[in-house]
Order: sequence, then structure tokens, then C-alpha cells
Amino acid sequence: MPIPEGVSGGFPDPVQSVVPLRIERDEPWSPPDHRRAKRGRRAKRGRRRRRSPFAAVPRTLKLLFALAVCTGILVLADRCAAMYAEKKAQQALQEQLHLAAAPQVGIHGFPFLTQVLDKHLERVDVTVPHVAADRVSLAKVHASARDIRLTGNLPSDIRGAVVGNLEGEVLLSFDDMNRELAASQVKFSRRDDSTIGADGKLTIAGQELRVRAQAQLRLVDNRELSTDVDGMSLDIPGIATYRPGRGRGLTLHRETAERISRDTARVKAMLSVPAVVDRLGVPQEAVAEALEDDEKLHRMTGTPRFVEQLTHVNLVDVVVDHPWLLSKIGIDPKLINGLIHMRPPELSDRLSFSVSLPKEVRELQLRGVQVGKDGIRVSLSGLELAVGRSGS
Repeated sequence: MPIPEGVSGGFPDPVQSVVPLRIERDEPWSPPDHRRAKRGRRAKRGRRRRRSPFAAVPRTLKLLFALAVCTGILVLADRCAAMYAEKKAQQALQEQLHLAAAPQVGIHGFPFLTQVLDKHLERVDVTVPHVAADRVSLAKVHASARDIRLTGNLPSDIRGAVVGNLEGEVLLSFDDMNRELAASQVKFSRRDDSTIGADGKLTIAGQELRVRAQAQLRLVDNRELSTDVDGMSLDIPGIATYRPGRGRGLTLHRETAERISRDTARVKAMLSVPAVVDRLGVPQEAVAEALEDDEKLHRMTGTPRFVEQLTHVNLVDVVVDHPWLLSKIGIDPKLINGLIHMRPPELSDRLSFSVSLPKEVRELQLRGVQVGKDGIRVSLSGLELAVGRSGS
């Protein structure tokens, strides 16, 4: 078979059969960027994996989270309702009891709204500061009410409530008593669990005297706290002590008795009054001889026993019958006359006080009295106490 022209040995000529390659010269050649290819693959994978952050959270946890959010909203709403009710209760109590300051009301128990719908509250605490009571103010009244039954058409019209059980405490602080009873001149303090003491100054007949007294606390018909002031004494500085009331008396201080015993003129003036001699217990014959002989007089009056006896002599009746004796022993007659003619109530009334429960709360009763360091605490209680308007 003839071989075509241009073919050698049956195979095409390699030189002539090569197809010329067309090389584009528009852009310069550069090596491939493998890093860019990797970033592209990663970006594609990232786009494929980007999903909601909660997509991997189990459905149960999602439900629990939603339930917690709803519960929080309900709790917040319940507490807001309780705070609103507390505010309304404060206003009602302030108006009903004619209080100068709004009380603090705390409603306990959860949930509050279900208690209201059930017309029954577990517990309500009330604290009232500074309640006016006769001559003194009550520093604080605290009460805890339990088993409270609401009355009225709920929730729009709450007419009142009936408190099943109430326990409370009243505080009369010594600071308030000092300020209101004695204008800061007398300080009250604790003597024992049922007795308070008073120590301070009173001005009588233009002279400042030191006053001491004690007041016994007692409950009257479980409705009133009252005081019985006794043991009162008024000291004339450096001279004598006057005790008003039953068994009243005027006795000399020891320094005064010693000064009189050393002064011949003064001691003779004292011994010239038979009533003084009788109270001294000295024989009349010995006194008569001493008044005639100064040496015997000094031997009689210069002993500690005589001075001690002189401090126990009650001069209250003696000076009434012998007013000139006051000047002789160095006492201002105007002061003693002012003390003697002052009736005991005029002194004790300055230190006495009483506290009564309001007429609006007849179901309450005072249970006990305890004197502490800061003041007088009185416990109170009540059952089936009606508050607000009557009716169901």
C-alpha cells in the first residue's frame, strides 16, 4: 500500500503534526495561591455551620428556661400587688387611728394574690412610730397579726378584716420621757423590772433642788399603764433633805449637823425647843445644865452620837411652830415654807404618767410590763380584732 506523501514509515511527521499553542500575553503569569483556596473552603464550611445558638439546646431545657422566665414575671407581679396593698393599708391605719406618721406594714406569705382571692392572709406585721399617749409619746408600737380574714367583695371592694390573733409590744423610751415629762431636768432610768427611778433638778421658791424619786408601774384593768410615784426626796444642797407625802419629813445633812454642834449659839437655839430635845432623846435635866454651862454643852454636842441623832430629827413640824429656828440653823425660811406648803401631788404629778389603749380597739389588752435599759416595754394581745368597716 502506497504511503501518503509526507508520511514516513506510516506515522505522521512529528514536526509537521504538532499543533502550535496559542499563548495569551494579556496578563503576566503568576504561581497558584493555595492559601486563598483554603480560606475559601473554610468560609464555605463556616457558612454552612452558622446556626442559632439555641439550636443545640435540648427542647426540655428550653421549656425550663421559658418556665423560669414566666415564673419570675408572676413573682414580680405578685410582689408589686403586695406592695400596693401594704401602701393602702398604711394609709387606712393612719386615717383610722389618727396617726401623725404613717405606719410600716409588711404582708407575709406567698403568693399574695391567692391569699387575697381566698380572703385569708397568713400574717401581717405593723410598726407605728411615735404615737401620742397622754403626757408621753410611745416611741414604737409593733404588732404581728395572724389568721386575718378579709371582708368585702374582692378584689375591688375590701371593706375590712378580722384579725384572729394579735401579739404586740409598746415601747416608752426613757429619752422621750426625759424630754416630755421633765424638760430635760430629770432623767429616768431603770431601778428593777417594775420600777423606774427619776434623778434630776427642780426649781422651787427660786432655788434649784435635787430631786430623787421612784415610780412603780402597774396595769389598770389590762387597759391602762399607770405609775405610783413614791420615795421622793428633795435635797437642799449642803443643808437638808425634804421628803413630801405620807410620813413627810425634813432632816439635816450630816455636815449641817456637825456645823451646828460646833456653834454654841446655834446648838443652844436647837436645844431651847422642847420638841427637838424630845426627838433627840436627851434628858431634859442634862439639857438644862448644858444650856447653863458651855463646857457641859460642848461635851454633850461634840460627840459623834449627838451628831448622828441630830441627822435623824424630823424638823418639819418644829419649824412650823418655830419659824425663827430656820434662820438660826442657816436655812432660808421661804424655801422650807414653800416645800412644806406644797401638796405632794404637785410634785409627784411632774413625774407621773399613764398610757391607755385607744377606745377604737377594745379587743386589745395589756399583758405585762418590763423595764429595760432603754425604756418601758408593755406587751399586748388581742383576739378577733375587727379592723375597718363592718360587714361581709
